[in-house]
Amino acid sequence: MRELKPISVNVENLISVNKYCVDEEHKHIELASEDLGSLPDEEFGKLVRLCPAALYKQQPDGTRSFDYAGCLECGTCRIACEGTILRTWENPGPGMGVTYRFG
Repeated sequence: MRELKPISVNVENLISVNKYCVDEEHKHIELASEDLGSLPDEEFGKLVRLCPAALYKQQPDGTRSFDYAGCLECGTCRIACEGTILRTWENPGPGMGVTYRFG
């Protein structure tokens, strides 16, 4: 995979005012493997770059992390990687998921 410029936007500050009701019993996004290190570099790199909520992260040492809990439910990861490293993507159940701030 070619070397990419570092991500310089801190989305956590921008989306921290949203409210989330996380369904702990049903992950609405599942990756093809729980072992993030086994996922193809190029495909995981797409998710690191494309996810507006920065749910997919890769540290400089190569350590990867993923957490569906802060999902904005935009479907970007589904479009980019469904059929490769994304096993399932569903809308959260009723009353679950993100509630956007107003204004």
